[in-house]
Amino acid sequence: MSKKKSVGHNSKKEFLKKPVEHIDITSFDARKIISSMEKMSFVSRETANAANIFNQMIEDKDCTIFLTLAGSTSAAGCMHIYRDMIKFKMVDAIVATGASIIDMDFFEALGFKHYQGSQFQDDKELRKNYIDRIYDTYIDENELQMCDKIICEIANKLEPKSYTSREFINEIGKYLKTNAKKKNSLIETAYDNGVPIFCPAFTDSSAGFGLVMHQENNPKKHLTIDSIREFRELTEIKIRSKGSGLFMIGGGVPKNFIQDTVICAELLGKNVDMHKYAVQITVADSRDGACSSSTLKEASSWGKVDVTKEQMVFAEATSVLPLIASDAYHRGNWKKRDKKNFTKVFG
Repeated sequence: MSKKKSVGHNSKKEFLKKPVEHIDITSFDARKIISSMEKMSFVSRETANAANIFNQMIEDKDCTIFLTLAGSTSAAGCMHIYRDMIKFKMVDAIVATGASIIDMDFFEALGFKHYQGSQFQDDKELRKNYIDRIYDTYIDENELQMCDKIICEIANKLEPKSYTSREFINEIGKYLKTNAKKKNSLIETAYDNGVPIFCPAFTDSSAGFGLVMHQENNPKKHLTIDSIREFRELTEIKIRSKGSGLFMIGGGVPKNFIQDTVICAELLGKNVDMHKYAVQITVADSRDGACSSSTLKEASSWGKVDVTKEQMVFAEATSVLPLIASDAYHRGNWKKRDKKNFTKVFG
Protein backbone atom coordinates (compact mmCIF):
# COMPACT_ATOMS: atom_id res chain seq x y z
CA MET A 1 0.00 0.00 0.00
CA SER A 2 1.47 3.35 -0.99
CA LYS A 3 1.71 6.08 1.60
CA LYS A 4 0.54 9.60 0.86
CA LYS A 5 3.48 11.95 0.82
CA SER A 6 3.45 15.28 2.60
CA VAL A 7 2.85 18.25 0.37
CA GLY A 8 6.01 20.25 -0.22
CA HIS A 9 6.17 24.07 -0.20
CA ASN A 10 8.98 26.52 0.13
CA SER A 11 7.61 29.67 1.69
CA LYS A 12 4.94 31.00 4.01
CA LYS A 13 3.37 32.91 1.14
CA GLU A 14 2.91 29.68 -0.82
CA PHE A 15 1.24 28.01 2.16
CA LEU A 16 -1.17 30.89 2.77
CA LYS A 17 -2.50 31.60 -0.70
CA LYS A 18 -6.01 30.09 -0.78
CA PRO A 19 -8.37 31.58 1.84
CA VAL A 20 -11.27 29.57 3.21
CA GLU A 21 -14.54 30.96 1.83
CA HIS A 22 -17.55 30.88 4.15
CA ILE A 23 -20.68 29.27 2.75
CA ASP A 24 -23.77 31.43 2.15
CA ILE A 25 -27.00 29.62 3.12
CA THR A 26 -29.12 32.24 1.33
CA SER A 27 -27.52 31.45 -2.04
CA PHE A 28 -29.02 27.96 -2.38
CA ASP A 29 -32.30 26.31 -1.34
CA ALA A 30 -31.83 23.02 0.54
CA ARG A 31 -35.54 22.34 1.15
CA LYS A 32 -35.83 19.74 -1.62
CA ILE A 33 -32.69 17.98 -0.43
CA ILE A 34 -33.96 17.84 3.16
CA SER A 35 -37.38 16.62 1.98
CA SER A 36 -35.72 13.87 -0.05
CA MET A 37 -33.51 12.86 2.89
CA GLU A 38 -36.64 12.31 4.99
CA LYS A 39 -37.40 9.28 2.78
CA MET A 40 -33.91 7.80 3.22
CA SER A 41 -32.15 6.15 6.18
CA PHE A 42 -29.04 6.48 8.35
CA VAL A 43 -27.54 9.98 8.72
CA SER A 44 -29.72 11.39 5.93
CA ARG A 45 -32.93 10.73 7.84
CA GLU A 46 -31.35 11.93 11.08
CA THR A 47 -30.39 15.17 9.31
CA ALA A 48 -33.91 15.68 7.95
CA ASN A 49 -35.40 15.02 11.38
CA ALA A 50 -32.95 17.50 12.93
CA ALA A 51 -34.00 20.10 10.35
CA ASN A 52 -37.66 19.55 11.20
CA ILE A 53 -37.00 19.90 14.94
CA PHE A 54 -35.02 23.07 14.35
CA ASN A 55 -37.90 24.51 12.35
CA GLN A 56 -40.28 23.62 15.18
CA MET A 57 -38.05 25.63 17.53
CA ILE A 58 -38.25 28.61 15.17
CA GLU A 59 -42.04 28.30 14.81
CA ASP A 60 -42.55 28.10 18.59
CA LYS A 61 -42.81 31.75 19.63
CA ASP A 62 -42.28 30.86 23.31
CA CYS A 63 -39.05 28.98 22.60
CA THR A 64 -35.68 30.52 23.41
CA ILE A 65 -33.12 29.03 21.01
CA PHE A 66 -29.60 28.44 22.30
CA LEU A 67 -26.81 27.78 19.80
CA THR A 68 -23.76 25.99 21.20
CA LEU A 69 -20.46 25.83 19.32
CA ALA A 70 -17.49 23.56 19.90
CA GLY A 71 -14.84 22.48 17.43
CA SER A 72 -13.42 24.31 14.43
CA THR A 73 -16.36 24.66 12.04
CA SER A 74 -16.09 28.46 12.14
CA ALA A 75 -12.57 28.32 10.73
CA ALA A 76 -13.67 25.67 8.23
CA GLY A 77 -16.24 27.84 6.43
CA CYS A 78 -19.37 27.89 8.62
CA MET A 79 -18.82 31.25 10.32
CA HIS A 80 -21.36 33.11 8.18
CA ILE A 81 -23.96 30.43 8.91
CA TYR A 82 -23.83 31.26 12.62
CA ARG A 83 -23.83 34.98 11.88
CA ASP A 84 -26.87 34.62 9.60
CA MET A 85 -28.69 32.51 12.18
CA ILE A 86 -28.52 35.58 14.42
CA LYS A 87 -29.40 37.97 11.60
CA PHE A 88 -32.48 35.93 10.66
CA LYS A 89 -33.72 35.50 14.25
CA MET A 90 -32.98 31.76 14.52
CA VAL A 91 -30.80 32.19 17.64
CA ASP A 92 -31.41 34.04 20.93
CA ALA A 93 -28.20 33.24 22.84
CA ILE A 94 -24.89 31.54 22.10
CA VAL A 95 -22.66 29.35 24.28
CA ALA A 96 -19.32 28.62 22.65
CA THR A 97 -15.69 27.78 23.12
CA GLY A 98 -13.38 30.76 23.34
CA ALA A 99 -11.60 29.57 20.20
CA SER A 100 -14.81 29.69 18.11
CA ILE A 101 -15.47 33.29 19.14
CA ILE A 102 -11.99 34.80 19.50
CA ASP A 103 -9.46 32.73 17.53
CA MET A 104 -11.85 32.37 14.59
CA ASP A 105 -14.50 35.09 14.46
CA PHE A 106 -12.71 38.01 16.15
CA PHE A 107 -9.55 36.97 14.31
CA GLU A 108 -11.26 37.38 10.92
CA ALA A 109 -13.02 40.57 12.01
CA LEU A 110 -9.53 42.05 12.42
CA GLY A 111 -8.94 41.37 8.72
CA PHE A 112 -7.07 38.07 9.02
CA LYS A 113 -8.02 34.87 7.22
CA HIS A 114 -8.00 31.11 7.51
CA TYR A 115 -6.46 29.23 4.59
CA GLN A 116 -7.04 25.94 2.84
CA GLY A 117 -4.12 23.58 3.31
CA SER A 118 -3.42 19.87 3.57
CA GLN A 119 -3.68 17.39 6.43
CA PHE A 120 -0.69 15.57 4.91
CA GLN A 121 1.71 18.50 5.18
CA ASP A 122 4.87 18.07 7.23
CA ASP A 123 4.03 19.90 10.47
CA LYS A 124 7.69 20.56 11.18
CA GLU A 125 7.82 22.59 7.97
CA LEU A 126 4.67 24.45 9.02
CA ARG A 127 6.23 25.24 12.39
CA LYS A 128 9.32 26.67 10.69
CA ASN A 129 7.02 29.03 8.81
CA TYR A 130 5.06 29.88 11.99
CA ILE A 131 1.85 28.37 10.62
CA ASP A 132 -0.72 26.57 12.80
CA ARG A 133 -2.79 23.73 11.36
CA ILE A 134 -6.39 22.67 12.06
CA TYR A 135 -6.64 19.43 10.05
CA ASP A 136 -6.50 20.87 6.48
CA THR A 137 -6.81 24.54 7.48
CA TYR A 138 -3.88 26.90 8.11
CA ILE A 139 -3.56 29.95 10.38
CA ASP A 140 -0.76 32.50 10.45
CA GLU A 141 0.59 32.35 14.02
CA ASN A 142 1.96 35.90 13.76
CA GLU A 143 -1.55 37.15 13.03
CA LEU A 144 -3.00 35.04 15.84
CA GLN A 145 -0.55 36.65 18.26
CA MET A 146 -1.68 40.07 17.03
CA CYS A 147 -5.19 38.95 17.97
CA ASP A 148 -3.92 38.13 21.49
CA LYS A 149 -2.35 41.57 21.79
CA ILE A 150 -5.49 43.40 20.69
CA ILE A 151 -7.47 41.51 23.34
CA CYS A 152 -4.89 42.83 25.83
CA GLU A 153 -5.33 46.37 24.49
CA ILE A 154 -9.12 46.17 24.85
CA ALA A 155 -8.76 44.91 28.43
CA ASN A 156 -6.28 47.67 29.29
CA LYS A 157 -8.92 50.31 28.47
CA LEU A 158 -11.68 48.77 30.59
CA GLU A 159 -12.44 49.39 34.25
CA PRO A 160 -10.42 46.91 36.36
CA LYS A 161 -13.13 44.68 37.84
CA SER A 162 -14.69 41.27 37.28
CA TYR A 163 -16.50 40.64 33.98
CA THR A 164 -18.39 37.67 32.68
CA SER A 165 -17.22 36.47 29.29
CA ARG A 166 -20.56 37.79 27.99
CA GLU A 167 -19.72 41.29 29.26
CA PHE A 168 -16.20 41.18 27.84
CA ILE A 169 -17.39 39.91 24.44
CA ASN A 170 -19.96 42.72 24.45
CA GLU A 171 -17.05 45.14 24.89
CA ILE A 172 -15.34 43.46 21.92
CA GLY A 173 -18.55 44.10 19.95
CA LYS A 174 -18.27 47.80 20.80
CA TYR A 175 -14.63 47.77 19.70
CA LEU A 176 -15.50 46.17 16.35
CA LYS A 177 -18.15 48.78 15.57
CA THR A 178 -15.35 51.26 14.86
CA ASN A 179 -12.28 49.06 14.36
CA ALA A 180 -13.37 46.01 12.35
CA LYS A 181 -11.57 45.38 9.07
CA LYS A 182 -14.21 42.79 8.16
CA LYS A 183 -17.70 44.05 9.00
CA ASN A 184 -20.66 41.92 10.14
CA SER A 185 -18.70 39.36 12.10
CA LEU A 186 -20.53 36.99 14.45
CA ILE A 187 -19.57 39.12 17.47
CA GLU A 188 -20.62 42.38 15.84
CA THR A 189 -23.90 40.91 14.55
CA ALA A 190 -24.68 39.52 18.02
CA TYR A 191 -23.89 42.94 19.54
CA ASP A 192 -26.23 44.67 17.06
CA ASN A 193 -29.07 42.21 17.68
CA GLY A 194 -28.95 41.86 21.46
CA VAL A 195 -27.81 38.22 21.35
CA PRO A 196 -25.51 37.43 24.31
CA ILE A 197 -22.47 35.21 23.75
CA PHE A 198 -21.15 33.11 26.64
CA CYS A 199 -17.77 31.35 26.64
CA PRO A 200 -17.58 29.31 29.87
CA ALA A 201 -13.96 28.28 29.17
CA PHE A 202 -13.01 31.74 27.87
CA THR A 203 -9.34 31.58 28.83
CA ASP A 204 -8.82 28.48 26.66
CA SER A 205 -8.33 30.72 23.62
CA SER A 206 -6.56 33.84 22.39
CA ALA A 207 -8.64 35.67 24.98
CA GLY A 208 -6.72 33.80 27.66
CA PHE A 209 -3.33 34.81 26.28
CA GLY A 210 -4.45 38.42 25.90
CA LEU A 211 -5.86 38.62 29.41
CA VAL A 212 -2.72 37.04 30.90
CA MET A 213 -0.68 39.79 29.21
CA HIS A 214 -3.16 42.36 30.53
CA GLN A 215 -2.77 41.12 34.11
CA GLU A 216 1.00 40.89 33.76
CA ASN A 217 1.11 44.52 32.59
CA ASN A 218 -1.30 45.65 35.32
CA PRO A 219 -0.41 43.58 38.40
CA LYS A 220 -2.37 45.70 40.91
CA LYS A 221 -5.35 46.87 38.87
CA HIS A 222 -6.66 44.48 36.27
CA LEU A 223 -9.87 42.83 35.16
CA THR A 224 -10.73 39.18 35.64
CA ILE A 225 -13.37 36.79 34.29
CA ASP A 226 -16.11 35.63 36.67
CA SER A 227 -17.35 32.26 35.36
CA ILE A 228 -19.67 31.74 38.36
CA ARG A 229 -21.66 34.91 37.69
CA GLU A 230 -21.69 33.91 34.05
CA PHE A 231 -23.40 30.62 34.94
CA ARG A 232 -25.94 32.62 36.93
CA GLU A 233 -26.55 34.94 33.96
CA LEU A 234 -27.13 32.05 31.56
CA THR A 235 -29.44 30.40 34.08
CA GLU A 236 -31.40 33.65 34.32
CA ILE A 237 -32.12 33.46 30.59
CA LYS A 238 -33.43 29.92 31.07
CA ILE A 239 -35.60 31.06 34.00
CA ARG A 240 -37.09 33.90 31.93
CA SER A 241 -37.85 31.60 28.99
CA LYS A 242 -41.25 29.91 28.70
CA GLY A 243 -39.61 27.15 26.69
CA SER A 244 -36.18 26.43 25.23
CA GLY A 245 -34.44 24.56 22.45
CA LEU A 246 -30.82 23.62 21.85
CA PHE A 247 -29.03 23.57 18.50
CA MET A 248 -25.60 22.15 19.25
CA ILE A 249 -22.52 21.85 17.08
CA GLY A 250 -20.13 19.45 18.78
CA GLY A 251 -20.40 19.09 22.53
CA GLY A 252 -18.01 19.58 25.42
CA VAL A 253 -18.22 22.49 27.83
CA PRO A 254 -20.72 24.64 25.85
CA LYS A 255 -23.20 21.76 25.60
CA ASN A 256 -22.89 20.79 29.25
CA PHE A 257 -23.02 24.43 30.40
CA ILE A 258 -26.37 25.17 28.74
CA GLN A 259 -27.89 21.85 29.80
CA ASP A 260 -26.89 22.47 33.42
CA THR A 261 -28.99 25.65 33.56
CA VAL A 262 -32.04 23.46 34.20
CA ILE A 263 -30.43 21.93 37.28
CA CYS A 264 -29.09 25.30 38.46
CA ALA A 265 -32.54 26.89 38.19
CA GLU A 266 -34.03 24.07 40.25
CA LEU A 267 -31.39 24.54 42.94
CA LEU A 268 -32.33 28.22 43.04
CA GLY A 269 -35.92 27.21 43.76
CA LYS A 270 -37.24 28.05 40.29
CA ASN A 271 -39.73 25.82 38.50
CA VAL A 272 -38.39 25.38 34.97
CA ASP A 273 -39.01 22.77 32.31
CA MET A 274 -36.34 20.65 30.70
CA HIS A 275 -35.12 21.89 27.30
CA LYS A 276 -38.05 21.02 25.04
CA TYR A 277 -36.13 20.65 21.78
CA ALA A 278 -32.58 19.48 21.18
CA VAL A 279 -30.41 18.79 18.15
CA GLN A 280 -26.75 17.82 18.33
CA ILE A 281 -24.41 17.34 15.39
CA THR A 282 -21.31 15.43 16.45
CA VAL A 283 -18.81 12.75 15.47
CA ALA A 284 -18.23 11.78 19.11
CA ASP A 285 -18.84 8.24 20.35
CA SER A 286 -21.16 7.34 23.22
CA ARG A 287 -19.52 4.05 24.15
CA ASP A 288 -16.88 5.64 26.40
CA GLY A 289 -19.52 7.49 28.44
CA ALA A 290 -18.66 10.82 26.84
CA CYS A 291 -20.16 11.64 23.43
CA SER A 292 -19.25 15.27 24.01
CA SER A 293 -21.11 15.40 27.34
CA SER A 294 -23.59 12.52 26.89
CA THR A 295 -26.23 11.63 24.33
CA LEU A 296 -29.43 13.65 24.50
CA LYS A 297 -31.42 10.68 25.79
CA GLU A 298 -28.83 10.20 28.52
CA ALA A 299 -29.14 13.88 29.44
CA SER A 300 -32.85 13.27 30.07
CA SER A 301 -31.96 11.03 33.02
CA TRP A 302 -30.34 14.10 34.59
CA GLY A 303 -33.47 16.17 34.01
CA LYS A 304 -31.83 18.36 31.37
CA VAL A 305 -33.42 17.50 28.01
CA ASP A 306 -36.89 16.26 27.10
CA VAL A 307 -36.67 13.18 24.83
CA THR A 308 -39.84 13.95 22.85
CA LYS A 309 -38.16 16.20 20.28
CA GLU A 310 -34.46 15.40 20.22
CA GLN A 311 -32.12 14.24 17.49
CA MET A 312 -28.48 13.20 17.50
CA VAL A 313 -26.87 13.57 14.07
CA PHE A 314 -23.63 11.60 13.91
CA ALA A 315 -21.93 13.53 11.13
CA GLU A 316 -19.10 15.98 10.58
CA ALA A 317 -20.92 19.30 11.00
CA THR A 318 -19.66 21.11 7.88
CA SER A 319 -21.33 18.39 5.75
CA VAL A 320 -24.89 18.69 7.13
CA LEU A 321 -25.14 22.06 8.92
CA PRO A 322 -25.36 24.10 5.67
CA LEU A 323 -28.33 21.96 4.56
CA ILE A 324 -30.21 22.32 7.86
CA ALA A 325 -29.59 26.07 8.07
CA SER A 326 -30.48 26.71 4.40
CA ASP A 327 -33.68 24.70 4.81
CA ALA A 328 -34.66 26.83 7.81
CA TYR A 329 -33.82 30.07 6.03
CA HIS A 330 -35.86 29.26 2.93
CA ARG A 331 -38.85 27.94 4.88
CA GLY A 332 -39.05 31.47 6.25
CA ASN A 333 -40.59 30.76 9.66
CA TRP A 334 -38.05 33.18 11.15
CA LYS A 335 -39.91 36.07 9.52
CA LYS A 336 -42.74 35.66 12.05
CA ARG A 337 -40.38 35.50 15.01
CA ASP A 338 -39.58 38.38 17.39
CA LYS A 339 -36.09 39.14 18.69
CA LYS A 340 -35.76 38.27 22.37
CA ASN A 341 -32.87 40.73 22.91
CA PHE A 342 -31.61 39.04 26.08
CA THR A 343 -28.59 41.36 26.31
CA LYS A 344 -30.96 43.99 27.74
CA VAL A 345 -31.67 41.70 30.69
CA PHE A 346 -28.22 42.46 32.03
CA GLY A 347 -28.26 46.22 31.42
